[in-house]
Amino acid sequence: MTSARNRQGQGDPLRVAVGNLRSAFVGVGLFSLAVNLLMLTGPLFMLQVYDRVLTSRSVPTLLALFALVAGLFLFLGLFEALRARVLSRAGYWLDERLSPLVFRSYVENGMGREMAPTRPLADLATVRIFFSSPGLIGLFDLPWMPLYLVIVFLIHRDLGLLTLVGALFVIVLAILNETATRAPLSEAMAQEVTESRFADQSSRNAEAVLPMGMLGNLAARWHAIHLRTLSGAQKGGERGEFLSAVSKASRLLLQSAILGLGAYLAIRQEITPGMIVASSIIAGRALSPVDQVIGQWRNILRARQGYRRLKAHMAASPTREQPLQLPDPQGHVEVRVARQFAPGPADATGKRRVILSNISFDLEPGDGLGVIGPSTSGKSSLARLLVGAWGPDAGSVRIDGASLDQWDREALGRHIGYLPQSVELLAGTIGQNIARFDPEADEAEIVRAAQTAGVHEMILRLPDGYSTFVEGRAGVLSGGQIQRVALARALYGRPKLLVLDEPNSNLDADGDAALTAAIETMRAEGSVVVVMAHRPSAIVAVNKVMMLVGGSAREFGDKAEVLRKVTRMAAG
Repeated sequence: MTSARNRQGQGDPLRVAVGNLRSAFVGVGLFSLAVNLLMLTGPLFMLQVYDRVLTSRSVPTLLALFALVAGLFLFLGLFEALRARVLSRAGYWLDERLSPLVFRSYVENGMGREMAPTRPLADLATVRIFFSSPGLIGLFDLPWMPLYLVIVFLIHRDLGLLTLVGALFVIVLAILNETATRAPLSEAMAQEVTESRFADQSSRNAEAVLPMGMLGNLAARWHAIHLRTLSGAQKGGERGEFLSAVSKASRLLLQSAILGLGAYLAIRQEITPGMIVASSIIAGRALSPVDQVIGQWRNILRARQGYRRLKAHMAASPTREQPLQLPDPQGHVEVRVARQFAPGPADATGKRRVILSNISFDLEPGDGLGVIGPSTSGKSSLARLLVGAWGPDAGSVRIDGASLDQWDREALGRHIGYLPQSVELLAGTIGQNIARFDPEADEAEIVRAAQTAGVHEMILRLPDGYSTFVEGRAGVLSGGQIQRVALARALYGRPKLLVLDEPNSNLDADGDAALTAAIETMRAEGSVVVVMAHRPSAIVAVNKVMMLVGGSAREFGDKAEVLRKVTRMAAG
C-alpha cells in the first residue's frame, strides 16, 4: 500500500512541480535577456568615451553619458537581483511542494524488504540549492552568446570571425569537460551515498560495535569506501580544474587577440579606437557564460544526478487512487493462504525461499493469539503482514472483510497498535512518542495508554515527566523502559488490532506483569491481540495459540489444547 492522499491525480509529482515552474523560468529568461542587453552598457560607454568625448573634449557630454550609464547599471543590478530572487524562491517552492511527498515515500520505502541506497531528501536539497547557484545563472546566460557574436560581427567581420573561433574552442572545451568528468564524478557521488549510509549504520550500532572490538575493522572498511569516493572526486575534479583553467586562459587570450587585431584594423582606419575596447569587452562577455558553466560543472553534475535519483525514487513510489473511506474497523481479522517469500532475488533455479507458507486463521474481537515457534520460523514476518508493513506475495490479510490495501493507510493505522521487535523512539518528548506525534492528541488518552502499559509512574519520576526529550536508543531510558514506552504508543487510541513482536524481550518481572495486564485490558475492550512470543510469560493472557515451524502453521487452536500437543511432541 502507498499513501496517495497528497498525490492523488497528480501523476508524476516531480514532473508536475517542475512544470508548474515554467512561468518562473520564462520570467528568468526575460530577466536574463534584459541583463545581457544591459551588459552592453559598459562597452558602449567606452565606445562613446573614446570616439566622442575624447575627440570633442566635452565634459557635459561625459557627465550626461555617465548619468545614463549609472541609471542603466542600476537597472542591471535590479534585474540581476530579481533573477536570483525568482530562482531562489522557485527552489524553495519546489522543496516546500515536494518535501512532504518525498519524506512520506522515503519512509514508506523504508518499510520494504529491500531498501534502495538513496537519500531523496538530500537529493531534493541539492536540487533546491542549485536553483540559486552560479551554475544555473550561467546556463540561462548561454543562449544569449549569439547576441554578442552578432554585435562583434557588426563592428567588423574579422573581429567577429576571431570571436566565433574562440567561442567554438571554448564550447569544445565544455564538451570535453563533460565527457572527461562525467564518469569519475558520478562514481564519486554514488560512493558518497554508500559511505554515508555505512557510517550511519555503524553509529547506530555503536552499542554492539565498541564492546566487540569492531571499530577498527569498520573504520578500515569505511576508509576504503571513502578512498574510492576521494579517488573519483579527485580524478574528475582535476580534469575539470584543468579544462576550466584552459577555458579562462583562452578567454583572456581571445580578449588580447581582439585588442591586437582591433589595433591593426584601427591602424588601417577600418575601425575606431573605441571599437577596439568595445569589441574586446563584448567578446569576453560572449565567452563568460561558458567559462562560468565549466567552473560550476561539478555542482551542475551533482544537481543533475540528484534530480535523476529523485525522479527514480518517486517513480518507484507508485500512486494509486485514494481508497473509499470505510467505517472504523471492529477487529475481525481473516488470513487466507498467505505466502511470503524471502527478500532478495531468486536463486539459480529461479526459485525464492518461502518464509511463510499458506497461513490461514480467523480472529474475532476480544481474541488473543500467541504465536510461538523457534527462531526463523516466521513470527516477525507474520507480524509485518498483519499490520500491513509487508503485503503478502500470495493470499490475503483482511480486516472486517476488506484487504489491507482497500483501507486508507493512515485511517486504518489509527486502529492498529504495533510493537516491533526492534524498538527505537523518535526525536521528541515521551508524550509525543506515545501519541504518535499527533498534534491534536488527547492528553488523557496519552496518560491512559501509559497507565495501561504500566509505565505511567516511571514517566512521572523522570525530570520532565511526559515532556522528557528522548531520541533513538540514547538518553535517559533503559532498553526495557524504551520497550514499555513503545508499548504505550502501540496502545494509544485503543486500537482494534494490537500486534506485539517479542514484547517482553527487555522486560523484568514487573514489566511482564504489566504486559499481561495490558493484554487482558485490551482484550476486555474488544481488541484483537496477537503476540509473537519467545518467552512463555508473553502468552499468559491469550486464549489461542499458533505454532509456526519453518514458516508453516503446525498447530492452531485453543491455547490449552495446542500447548498440550506441543508438550507431547516435545516429550516424544
